[in-house]
Amino acid sequence: MTNLNHSPIVLTANPERVVLRPFSISVQPTGSAQGSASRAHRICNQLVSLTREQCQAELANVNRDFQGRHWQTREIFIDRFNQIQQLIGGMDNLDDDHRALIGAYFSHEYSFEAAAVMNPSVVPHPDQSGMAEGHVRFIMSLRTVGEGHISTISFREGVLSAEGNIELKDESDFVVAASPARDFGADGPVELRRHAACNISSTVIFPITRAQANGLEDLRMVHFQDENGRSTYIGSYTAYSGREIGCELFETDDFMTFRLSPFRGEAARHKGLALFPRKINGRYAAIGRLDHESLYFLESDDLTVWNYGDRFIEPVYPWELVQMGNCGSPIELDEGWLLLTHGVGAMRRYSLAAALLDKEDPRKVIARSTVPLLSPDEETREGYVPNVVYTCGGMRAGEWIMIPYGVANSSIRFVTARISDILNHLGVGAEQASQPIVEPVK
Repeated sequence: MTNLNHSPIVLTANPERVVLRPFSISVQPTGSAQGSASRAHRICNQLVSLTREQCQAELANVNRDFQGRHWQTREIFIDRFNQIQQLIGGMDNLDDDHRALIGAYFSHEYSFEAAAVMNPSVVPHPDQSGMAEGHVRFIMSLRTVGEGHISTISFREGVLSAEGNIELKDESDFVVAASPARDFGADGPVELRRHAACNISSTVIFPITRAQANGLEDLRMVHFQDENGRSTYIGSYTAYSGREIGCELFETDDFMTFRLSPFRGEAARHKGLALFPRKINGRYAAIGRLDHESLYFLESDDLTVWNYGDRFIEPVYPWELVQMGNCGSPIELDEGWLLLTHGVGAMRRYSLAAALLDKEDPRKVIARSTVPLLSPDEETREGYVPNVVYTCGGMRAGEWIMIPYGVANSSIRFVTARISDILNHLGVGAEQASQPIVEPVK
């Protein structure tokens, strides 16, 4: 397809973007030559023994090197001290300088996107005030990868113009981790809150539960509307424990508070569930991949429970023979549901494609790509995982479809296309769109 509008914007890993994180030091007795006290106890005891002047001098050294790199550094250090105090006890009646210094010893900088940025999804911003006619403000989620190959969820804001051009808002100077809004169990669900003084682009969501310990991967966001017209933002992502994967639910009303909840059911054991932006015939609906190679339509009366579904698309063409998958939530058009897909062919080459599904029964396929929409080329094939283009979701704005996509699991690029051009790519005219031409796979 030649009618893609390629943006010149390229997002790459940036090791200078750092966030303050807890630094774990053992609170268990060591049995070392220095006695049976834990390393954490030893450090705290030595810091408590500092005179006020000595403490202030050491804290000044820390502030000189780090205060300008982070938002509300002193408050974060004191919060960290409070966590350590709950673990080991004692240290009552300390002045705030001692508390901040101890907190600094149990904190560290983490470069959350030093290794890669990849696999974005995009939704309309909840705040569209001040937008010119035809322009749409958006929020994009990114999978950001840092030290230890830990994946996190971060965000960028931007505007899609009426002409199909993309402008990204500048990155913020500071980045702050969203913090738990209340106590939670080891396995969730979890409620997190971004700091009121921080915008969404300066917020990063880190793994919290045991199931998420090694990463939050590939968030597929969608703007969801219920039967009463109430809108919210939901999505699915992969939680990786280091040994097992599970699909989980992301929910937010305003991008201030985030709820992360495990899915239950057979489909929760598979990657890449994509939720529809509204109920279909009174039930929640999703596109998943239960056999690791084909697409399934799933229905549920509970947003957190997903089981078996109906297989409706399987690999047919050479560029998708290895496996297929969705590339985000279906996008509602007048003609049907536009589903972005990916296919894997020879040499594990990932390409992006599309299908048009019937509005009333998405198991029925009106049309699908016979050739890819977008494939790796000489400019977009190199990276951490070569020969991969991949997205976790596009967005409709007027006559345009915006598709941010990951390149080689390393960077992010952008294309836009007119809806009419995508329909032409699918070979769909007004008459064809009214009748499904492919029945569900049996």
